[in-house]
Amino acid sequence: MDLKLSSLSPLPCLSPVCSMSKPNNFITASITPYRTRVMKDTKKHSLTPEKHELFKSMEGWVEENMLIHLKPVEKSWQPQDFLPDLSSDDCFDEISDIRAHAIDIPDDYFVCLVGGMITEEALPTYQTMFNTVDAVRDVTGMDPSPWGVWVRAWTAEENRHGDLLNKYLYLCGRVDMRQIEKTTQYLIGAGMDGNIENNPYRLFVYTSFQEKAAFTSHANVAKHATRYGDARLAKMMGAIAGDEKRHESAYAKAVEKLFELDPDTTMRELADMMRARITMPGRMMRDGADPDLYGHYAAVAQRMGVYTTGDYVDIVEHFIGRWKVGEVAAGLSSEGRRAQDYVCGLGARMRRMEQRAQEGAGKKAAAAPVIGCSWVFNREVKL
Repeated sequence: MDLKLSSLSPLPCLSPVCSMSKPNNFITASITPYRTRVMKDTKKHSLTPEKHELFKSMEGWVEENMLIHLKPVEKSWQPQDFLPDLSSDDCFDEISDIRAHAIDIPDDYFVCLVGGMITEEALPTYQTMFNTVDAVRDVTGMDPSPWGVWVRAWTAEENRHGDLLNKYLYLCGRVDMRQIEKTTQYLIGAGMDGNIENNPYRLFVYTSFQEKAAFTSHANVAKHATRYGDARLAKMMGAIAGDEKRHESAYAKAVEKLFELDPDTTMRELADMMRARITMPGRMMRDGADPDLYGHYAAVAQRMGVYTTGDYVDIVEHFIGRWKVGEVAAGLSSEGRRAQDYVCGLGARMRRMEQRAQEGAGKKAAAAPVIGCSWVFNREVKL
């Protein structure tokens, strides 16, 4: 997805990196564009030894301030808490109840729910990305450092999200699970480029935004489920959103700490991330049929109010305020001050563009196209 200041998309960072002129040619459609970009990128592994030491020095802080946002396994919810117990004699009654509540929910909603679930299911990619980042990676796969403990435990908590949604969608009978499974396989195989550049400053900016976006999306899906009268689904989505909120808090704290320890680098990396766009992790979605699957999913989410350009601008303004970007005074170079000016002016500029985009969208709403979506057995949904 691409959010440009000159042209707001339905969602931030919506346009796929490459179109899929040959949907079944996985190698040329998904791998080559990323390989080309990586080869041209000269900013990889740019962290200096001094910056490595800074993150090493933060390990005690991580243990006291980030790990507290994780829950012990024995106190955590599990997918089975929300699903029928198949060993029970009344399990078929529960399954029938799930299907009965799902029968009247519109396909548009399921497109949003499936898109969110597939994004969650690509979790292996996100742990891999974290472990490419200098100074904070889990070096051995079982590193006892607080950074290693965090990434493994965070992954374990996130893993429940896709498990729960996948099983619910399988039981509800409203979606084409084989097409969904293909999309997940395509997405994990394609990987992602979050513009992180193996840089932990950028990683924690990125994850702060992504967790906040995930919370917003899942919370809105929960609200829709309540309106449709599906209390079980609303409770599920609320539990997932709660996890995302805790994770957002941890990552946002890390950025706050970096502003305290190294305000100039943090400010410059934040501005660079915002200029280059915060890209969504699911933007490489493919189903082997729709060459713009992610763009279409995002358009439905925008129209349904699940995740919108307004939500993204809210997130930008939220973090500018939370990190007190405008109040940073000491420790900034001239480049850092220019970066500060850019970031502080970003919310207002984006808000004006969002308003213009909404006005244009309102004029075109009546003529919005419909497409067949493979996730819902090629039934038509309005964009």
